Amino acid sequence: MSRGRLLLYQALVAVAIVALWHVLTTVPVSGRILLPPFFFSNPFDVGKQIVDWFVTGAIWRHLAITLWESILAFVIGSLGGVLFGFWFARQPRVAAVFDPYVKMANALPRVVLAPIFTLWLGLGIWSKVALGVTLVFFIVFFNVYQGVKEVSGAVLANARMLGMNERQLMRHVYWPSALSWMFSSLHTSVGFAVVGAVVGEYLGSAAGLGYLIQQAEGVFDVAGVFAGMFVLSAFVILIDLLVTVAERRLLKWRPEAERHAA
Repeated sequence: MSRGRLLLYQALVAVAIVALWHVLTTVPVSGRILLPPFFFSNPFDVGKQIVDWFVTGAIWRHLAITLWESILAFVIGSLGGVLFGFWFARQPRVAAVFDPYVKMANALPRVVLAPIFTLWLGLGIWSKVALGVTLVFFIVFFNVYQGVKEVSGAVLANARMLGMNERQLMRHVYWPSALSWMFSSLHTSVGFAVVGAVVGEYLGSAAGLGYLIQQAEGVFDVAGVFAGMFVLSAFVILIDLLVTVAERRLLKWRPEAERHAA
């Protein structure tokens, strides 16, 4: 399927969903509206709220704060996950010793950690960044760890027969093997980094998209809540596009069909 046709189909799906939403919230069926606007708002009011935010400039400060928190959480969590994933995969004894503790840490509910981070780090950006890091780190860690472990034994044997040392093996064998797994996790981690920032803002902050959503919810402004969620979704898609560009540049060595399949 061509890129243009794919974008057309995606746009048609979005139009169909918005049209269905509009019908269900505005057109009476058997004398009543199926989705009451008080609870579900409608596309017109949500769009009006989004336009108003951007025209007045009220959203830019909140968007910048959430963007900065998300980027910090994504970068710190991803780097930590890559480094520890490689280290554990290359040191089986270390991995065996820390395995139960890593699983215990991953099992902790992140929402429970949010108030603790607020207590430790205050209401500034770092409590939100810390929450985002806990969401991103384990996704990247487990994928990189598995990617390094999945290196073919035959490839390793052939590389060693050619005289590769550990540094060369890392560069030409382990790293390319882990890249596919890593980028697969990064696409998921983008959303989780933003979720961590927004949840932290929702629980306690004075600015950010989470703060906007929390304020709208507090006054039963359903259109404001949906508008915040739509802006947040578009925000995540834009960041994910940047990850996709980086992925295409770093994975040029892969066959074209394999890149599209991933």
